[in-house]
Amino acid sequence: MAVKKVVTFKAGHFRFSDIYDAAALNEAVVEARVLTTTVAELPVLPSLAAKLDEEVIRRSIFSTAALEGNPLSEEEVGRVLEAADATEFKERAKIETANLKKAYRISRGLDYSGGKIQLSEGLVKQIHQTLTAGIESKVNRPGRYREGMVKVGDKDHGGIYTPPKILDDIKKLMSEFIAWINGDDLLGLPPPIRAALAHYHLGLIHPFGDGNGRTARLVEAIILQSQGLRWVPEMMSNYYYQKPDDYYWAFSLARKNRQHDVTPFVEFVLRAFVGSLYEIRDKVTFFIRLFAVRDYLAFIRQERNITQRQYDLLLALLENMVSFNLDDLFKRSPFDILYRQVSLRTAQRDLAKLTRMGLLTKDPQGAYSLNLGVLDGM
Repeated sequence: MAVKKVVTFKAGHFRFSDIYDAAALNEAVVEARVLTTTVAELPVLPSLAAKLDEEVIRRSIFSTAALEGNPLSEEEVGRVLEAADATEFKERAKIETANLKKAYRISRGLDYSGGKIQLSEGLVKQIHQTLTAGIESKVNRPGRYREGMVKVGDKDHGGIYTPPKILDDIKKLMSEFIAWINGDDLLGLPPPIRAALAHYHLGLIHPFGDGNGRTARLVEAIILQSQGLRWVPEMMSNYYYQKPDDYYWAFSLARKNRQHDVTPFVEFVLRAFVGSLYEIRDKVTFFIRLFAVRDYLAFIRQERNITQRQYDLLLALLENMVSFNLDDLFKRSPFDILYRQVSLRTAQRDLAKLTRMGLLTKDPQGAYSLNLGVLDGM
């Protein structure tokens, strides 16, 4: 571990640091490695993969945009992403969202076959150009480094930071950054740590007039995607959005450390990585369980252990995952279609039978739910 000191023209000494407390982070690194293998080995059907792709991209784009003040709700983001023609958008918030979709497409289309992707200034500029294209700004030029002073942060998150101010310094630092992040020492680090260091130092240089946060988070995702992971790199933006104070404080604490120890930021990114791995693992295993329960329901219907109506009720619950009571069978969609011509006594018998078979559970308030644990112990 070392500090690489670069002398700039106007900003004094700038330091690239990979100093962090390896002992303190070892448990998280090991946990990340084990979870990465676990998630990579989970079987994912194409239909599930498509569903996860849509959900993860929507939530990630919403989160990374909202972190920088985009006012669109997640539902509004979804509608923008579904639009066939992004050129129709005039509002800044919608243009930003459509641009993020294009940038994510670029990141997913890169060649990750080598396992340790080499960054380039061209790629960083391409990501930024895509993110900020079509957005009017007095301080930002898409895909081009800034030429004036900017200030980052606020007093509530560790104070205001002024990154290098002049274009020549930014050009020099970006060239040094690319050489450093692609060096053998950095390539040999666990990918989450290398990704965190790239994210952090791009934030320090702050090379563009606007969109630096989105660019840094996408560069981080690109490094993580080189591991062959799906969904997790994009999902980390959700973690940052949920914990914005921790995110900004981690950056400030690392920046202000006199020994250039970047542990606070690396640790925060590792927590985001591990948390995202757990979330994807739980999502995939949940859907695997759904598929298994669906197959079991088809089997017991084929064996005539349940009626067609009971089978249709269970399938409706499998699709909607809601709780219901006896009265809902006659008044609530989609159950009312199944029970509109069924007597109250027959409906009661259905519920009693399905509960007895372990297919439904009943809580103390009388609400029924599909029992996804019906196969446990079989």
